[in-house]
Amino acid sequence: MSFDSPEDNAKFAAKNDFPFPLLSDSDRSLALALGLVDSADTWWAPRVTFIISPEGHIDEVIETDSVRTQASEILAAKINGLSDQD
Repeated sequence: MSFDSPEDNAKFAAKNDFPFPLLSDSDRSLALALGLVDSADTWWAPRVTFIISPEGHIDEVIETDSVRTQASEILAAKINGLSDQD
């Protein structure tokens, strides 16, 4: 989810051959409801990943600082979490 328009997200998804749509929060209503931003005037979306359960509950919230390392940080956290269960 980003603050970009649905049209911009669709173009970005098509350009990168994503097999799924990208969600838009261009009015910041979801970010405001989740407490991720303080104002609808906020320019940049924070780097936050929500792990959603099959039942639709938020199981985990992972904050990262860099879009470049976000995926690897999340995978490392999930792998570490799985190994902790052994």
